[in-house]
Amino acid sequence: MTTQQMSDADLAGQPAAYWTGMAYDALIAFTRARQVENGYTQPQLWLLRNLSVNDLSPDGEGMALPELQEAMRSYIRPEDDLAAESAALVERGWLRRDAEGRLWLNEEGERVRVDLARHAPAIRNALHEGIDDADYVTAMKVLRQLIRNAGGTLP
Repeated sequence: MTTQQMSDADLAGQPAAYWTGMAYDALIAFTRARQVENGYTQPQLWLLRNLSVNDLSPDGEGMALPELQEAMRSYIRPEDDLAAESAALVERGWLRRDAEGRLWLNEEGERVRVDLARHAPAIRNALHEGIDDADYVTAMKVLRQLIRNAGGTLP
């Protein structure tokens, strides 16, 4: 029996960790592929966001790579190379590096960050195709309860 033919009873017995892992891998791969098609990488967007006072940065101050790595620890992936990604952004003129090696978002980088944000709704819409909001909310509630039941913490 393939998973596409599974009954509700069969699905109820499936291991959540397996399916959430499969979902995570597929969602990340899809999102990152769409971002590359639009001319940027997910780590580049995170760098811009973490350095923007209008987004994730609490003060708009520059940050060194270890500080950025720490700020992104809950979502950075092992294969993400922030040194290479930030160097690409400096080369593009979206970030500048000061004499101490701290990275700063400049006006062009802020304009680009705002512009890149316009891609997020299309990515979300493609991923949510065929899923109504009520079902999505139920899935999120179930995942949050599974996290709590496993002793995890929620943001």
